[in-house]
Amino acid sequence: MTSDAARRAPALGWPLGPVAHRGLHNAGKGCIENTGSAFLAAIAKGYAIECDLQAAKDGHPVVFHDETLDRLMTVRGLVAEHTPAQLKQLTYKATADRILTLDEFLELVGGRVPLFIEIKTLFGAPGIFEQRIAERFKAYQGPLAAMSFDPKAVIAMRQIAPHIPRGLISYRWDDDWMPQLPSTERQKLAALADAPEVDPSFIAYDIDDLPEPAPLALRDRTGVKLFTWTVKTPEQRERARHYADAIIFEGFEA
Repeated sequence: MTSDAARRAPALGWPLGPVAHRGLHNAGKGCIENTGSAFLAAIAKGYAIECDLQAAKDGHPVVFHDETLDRLMTVRGLVAEHTPAQLKQLTYKATADRILTLDEFLELVGGRVPLFIEIKTLFGAPGIFEQRIAERFKAYQGPLAAMSFDPKAVIAMRQIAPHIPRGLISYRWDDDWMPQLPSTERQKLAALADAPEVDPSFIAYDIDDLPEPAPLALRDRTGVKLFTWTVKTPEQRERARHYADAIIFEGFEA
């Protein structure tokens, strides 16, 4: 096993605990994912927070999961077609919250709980989006980690902000997400083949795919922490207890 001293990735410098997926949201009570209300609810319970960043117009990072506005907002279209100021004028279908910029999100949390921030991409070449994120991360005073399904985005974070803990997210890649990726690339992603270049501080793997050999072998070989997502049921919690170091959860209070 590789020693900690031989690993260049910064360790997660805080105790591991349950991570609230997109905040502690509850749509039935009007608390919607990735909103200020969901983040404040997680903070009130002392949970670490997972959230998502999409690129608005000109690569400005905003806190939103989907590439399109259709599912959650009262209008349709691509997030990337709007500036952050325009996005703030749009309304959710089920809450008075507004879409947060990354700066607003970081100010809201203010270092009170650890953050696991997922960088959403279309698996193209990294650019101004990753640069803007890294600059904001470097100025933040609080526990924070960056992660992505896209190894290129995490490699960019390693180059721009090497002191920020970074993670690779993956699963078996046995569905139709990101159909533009060739099968060979999907196989590499499932196997975490880019881990040597990413040099991750942690990995996050789909709970329904554990015990998959690739993440377990990488943890055994390098000592990285293994998170699992998204834990929603008692059966998934039990499986996570056997195979993972921490859970990213939703639908209950951990």
